[in-house]
Amino acid sequence: MSGTTGTSSMTGFARASGADGASGWSWEVKSVNGRGLDVRCRLPQGLERLDPAVRGAVAERLRRGNVTVGLRLSQAPEAVALRVNRAWLDELVALAAEYRGTEGLAPPRLDGMLALRGVIEAAEGPGGEADATNNDAAMLATLDTALAELVRERQAEGAALAAALGERIEEIAALTRRAGALAPARQEALGERLREQVAALVGAGAPLAEERLAAELALLVVKIDVTEEIDRLQSHCASAARHLEEEGAVGRKLDFLAQEFNREANTLCSKASDAALTEVGLALKAAIDQFREQAQNVE
Repeated sequence: MSGTTGTSSMTGFARASGADGASGWSWEVKSVNGRGLDVRCRLPQGLERLDPAVRGAVAERLRRGNVTVGLRLSQAPEAVALRVNRAWLDELVALAAEYRGTEGLAPPRLDGMLALRGVIEAAEGPGGEADATNNDAAMLATLDTALAELVRERQAEGAALAAALGERIEEIAALTRRAGALAPARQEALGERLREQVAALVGAGAPLAEERLAAELALLVVKIDVTEEIDRLQSHCASAARHLEEEGAVGRKLDFLAQEFNREANTLCSKASDAALTEVGLALKAAIDQFREQAQNVE
């Protein structure tokens, strides 16, 4: 498979043209974000046979994105030979006869039936099927040129995305380190507040059991401990940086990591018991949201 290398975006546009004698054609290919690979073909009447080959060519080069492929033909007037598909026209005339006189239904006109898809079609040239096969191959070769250009565009935008994502990962890692540095001071402050509260209770003559005090302190420590969240955030940062160095489609992996980042940041914020850690948690959530938005553009 001729896949992409490095980080690629899912958005891009490309055009390529070709000609064979009096016949010419132009392909336009554009892609936008998508959960998977969704290909839409817009082919001229009579060339629907190219649809499987077009889809196959796109699938060889791209993994994700909503891709629209359009083909336009241009021919010198004298080169266009048309014929009436009389078998199809006869079927339409017979069908119209069945419904003749139906209330509320206007009788069909010949010019209207001639305008229906498939009634008038391009006639085969002197070469017949062989010429059509050669022409198809030439048009598909031009499509391959357009797809190669689309891939280059997606890779160029992907390089910019990778740089932006790298900056967000560094920001998340720095904020995670700051959160980790705040943890010891928080536990010490919590212990000091608890000692003050115990001293006040003892001074007031309240009976206190040492076992109960130890259990309460342990419970408070567990409630505010963010060690696991910090460890997981650091691990996710390392994974995200590694995925940016991988080849092929990594967008789904980065999108999954964005969800994991957000889960840990939410838990950290819920455990924050002071303004400093809350501020770090909110900054983390903002950086993660930017990471998620950029990751959704990656193939």
